[in-house]
Amino acid sequence: MVDEISPAAVEELLDGEDPPLVVDVSTEAEFALGHVPGSINVPLSDLVSHLDRVAGAERIVTVCPRGEASVQAVRLLSAYEGTENARIESMAGGLDAWDGPLEEGTDEGGRDDGRR
Repeated sequence: MVDEISPAAVEELLDGEDPPLVVDVSTEAEFALGHVPGSINVPLSDLVSHLDRVAGAERIVTVCPRGEASVQAVRLLSAYEGTENARIESMAGGLDAWDGPLEEGTDEGGRDDGRR
């Protein structure tokens, strides 16, 4: 069973003093259209090869458009030795359920060549 967190709880955490690392596992094109503010984009298909981007985080929330791929991401991240001490959750319902603000464009570490 994968832990899930409500979009409202994610928004509250992001407004707090110790926000989680939000990892959006959408494609780069989907991410550019709109994502949770401050999130990073690591497409699910690239997650295993970019685990270093999440290593050491204490709390990770995975996000995708509908909340399905983010569940798979939680399973992958939970098996990685760099996240063994992290609390890892999927945002229930994905961006479809998110009522908060959205940012557009790529994250700071993003590339425009289609690779991550």
